[in-house]
Amino acid sequence: MRPISVSAYAKECWTAHQQQSAVVKIKEAYLRLRKTGLPDVSIVMPAYNEEENIVQTLYSICHNETGKAVEIVVVNNNSKDNTEALVKSMGVTCVLETKQGITAARNAGLAAAGGTYILNADADSIYPKDWVEEMTKPMDVDANVALVYGRFAFIPTGSTGRIVYFFYEYIADFMRFINKHKKDEAVNVYGFNSGYRRVQGVAVDGYDHPKGSNEDGWLAVKLREKGYGILYQVTNIKALVWTSDRRIQLDGGLWKAVFTRIKRVLFKQGVERNDL
Repeated sequence: MRPISVSAYAKECWTAHQQQSAVVKIKEAYLRLRKTGLPDVSIVMPAYNEEENIVQTLYSICHNETGKAVEIVVVNNNSKDNTEALVKSMGVTCVLETKQGITAARNAGLAAAGGTYILNADADSIYPKDWVEEMTKPMDVDANVALVYGRFAFIPTGSTGRIVYFFYEYIADFMRFINKHKKDEAVNVYGFNSGYRRVQGVAVDGYDHPKGSNEDGWLAVKLREKGYGILYQVTNIKALVWTSDRRIQLDGGLWKAVFTRIKRVLFKQGVERNDL
């Protein structure tokens, strides 16, 4: 069952930047999450001009509850605002990637990461407290799981209400079902909610991909075709990520997104684009 309304925890995190003590709270929480020694998990997050969003996202990630040692690597992809200074003020690693683009940013994050597992995150999303545990669990228990990907729901920022997104998300779930069973499951993999083993990601040249494909889905294809195992969808509601609907708004609104998704499923073949 999908949530009809935005969860209380997501709402708390979404307004975290309004707290004067937010930076201090994140820094303290991250020290507990990071622990000592080598990390078990590296959360990699590309960022371009995310000063207005990244505090909320880091607040949610740093308050995860896990026994694993977790590092966060933010990749500043030539931000023109205060993103990098803000991230560093919270004690989080921030590396600069001067080559513009999501593929270069994700590759830079992979190169800087030291964890056994890589989890992908975006700077406009809210991650539940059990996200790290639920996303890494399938890879912990089954060596044949090469890549995990999760579910997400939209936080309304425009005129579209949450109840409308509730029904849209079920339509999108049906389209993903068709992708998985009739086309290619890799199309369902999104970069802000997926994970894999670092050494395997490096072995397949990270996020490099041919023209016309996208970096997240193509990484999934490469891991699978290399023989590292299957793709696994994490469906537990405790791993559901809340993400901003800003891309839908920028791309022309919800109904255009519905039309684009239906057209893609009906007429596209293979792994091409999986924009929201």
